[in-house]
Amino acid sequence: MRSSFLGIFLALALFCCGTSFAQSAPSPSTADQIARLQAQVAQAQSSADNGWMLVSAALVLMMTGPGLALFYGGLVRRKNVLSVMMQSFAMMAIITIMWAIVNYSLAFDAGTTFIGGLHHLFLKGVGLNPDPDYAATLPLQTFMVYQLMFAIITPALITGAFAERMKFSGMAAFLILWSIVVYSPMAHMVWGKGGLLNASLGGRFPCLDFAGGTVVHVTSGVSALVTAIYLGKRIGYPKEAMMPHSVVLSFIGACLLWVGWFGFNAGSALAAGTLATSAFVNTHFAAAAAALSWAAAEWIRNGKPSALGAISGSVAGLVAITPAAGFVSPMSAIIIGLIAGIFCYFMVIKVKSWFGYDDSLDAFGVHGAGGTLGAILTGVFATSAINPIFGKTASGAPIPTGGADGNWHQVLNQFIGVAIAWAISIVGTLILLKLVDLTIGLRVTPEQEIEGLDLTQHGEEGYDHAS
Repeated sequence: MRSSFLGIFLALALFCCGTSFAQSAPSPSTADQIARLQAQVAQAQSSADNGWMLVSAALVLMMTGPGLALFYGGLVRRKNVLSVMMQSFAMMAIITIMWAIVNYSLAFDAGTTFIGGLHHLFLKGVGLNPDPDYAATLPLQTFMVYQLMFAIITPALITGAFAERMKFSGMAAFLILWSIVVYSPMAHMVWGKGGLLNASLGGRFPCLDFAGGTVVHVTSGVSALVTAIYLGKRIGYPKEAMMPHSVVLSFIGACLLWVGWFGFNAGSALAAGTLATSAFVNTHFAAAAAALSWAAAEWIRNGKPSALGAISGSVAGLVAITPAAGFVSPMSAIIIGLIAGIFCYFMVIKVKSWFGYDDSLDAFGVHGAGGTLGAILTGVFATSAINPIFGKTASGAPIPTGGADGNWHQVLNQFIGVAIAWAISIVGTLILLKLVDLTIGLRVTPEQEIEGLDLTQHGEEGYDHAS
């Protein structure tokens, strides 16, 4: 009796153990369901990131046309409004084709530490699968077209320095060559695989540039200064007043730039995550702070703030926060904006008059000076609490990112990045200007300049005076 009872007990125990084991080990069908669920989650993340990046690409394109076109168009005299707007629009078309043919490959193909290779000529190999080195959740074509929008606006910024006096043909030739000789190498060094200054892929001198402080603003601003000096002053400058013909147009353009800049900076997170949020917030706060500090400086000096001063200040703040947007806290962004507004105001009002160069629309005073300042301040305020870009130590602690973490060596790296950007911009721009000037010419004739570039370069006028 006892032995039969014991047998029944053992059988029950074995049954319970078998049931428990069956419940703990997923059946083949359950494992398939988990795998499908994980794939669906990954696909949802990829779709969200891709959607955000396509919208960001559109926002950055909006910065060139209509944003920059209206901003610059309103600042020139009436007879040159279409010529300036056409220059921005031309970059949207010309640089797009150049990017597809060769520039993307030179910027983002793995090559030397200074320039990319030629494996992606004519977009060869740039398909719908992601490249984990750049963006693991994005089709490579999405990454490519997003970066294209940066390549478009950068040379367009330079046009503000030579507004009202360069031939359209000379402008097109110069900026096509500039995109190859200056922009593509700088983009590769900072963002490309194996780049000398690439902070995320182990560059020799890791330079923190989240969205283009050195790549976009320093290169365009310094090149703008070189071009303005090379071309010489406009006829009548500075004795004749050359006031903006429509601050209203510039006001609308500046507001479009502010909105588009969210795609410029927050989009540079390359994902719809918390880093994009941080960059978005910092962008907005810095722009607001710089608008106020420029307006305040103007108010103190002139007794009243101007609309033109306020919008110029906002752009200066947007420029300065660009390299820092994904590395600093919101309060640091406000400090950067406050400093940028005052600094760029000083560069436009004082430094420009001291040296007497004719930077028509202050491309250097805002973009060159603001980009340089922002790049250096990025090293000062960057913190791993926002972006642990350098990874973690063996103990799991984030490696200090910038001065805010005690890593003051990063400031030196920022100076190196800025110095390289200045050097390549000065040397490359001078060589290209001389080359184009000797072949097809750069400057319009005095008669054409007096008549206006709208009629002499495009055969049309921006306004119907008969109506």
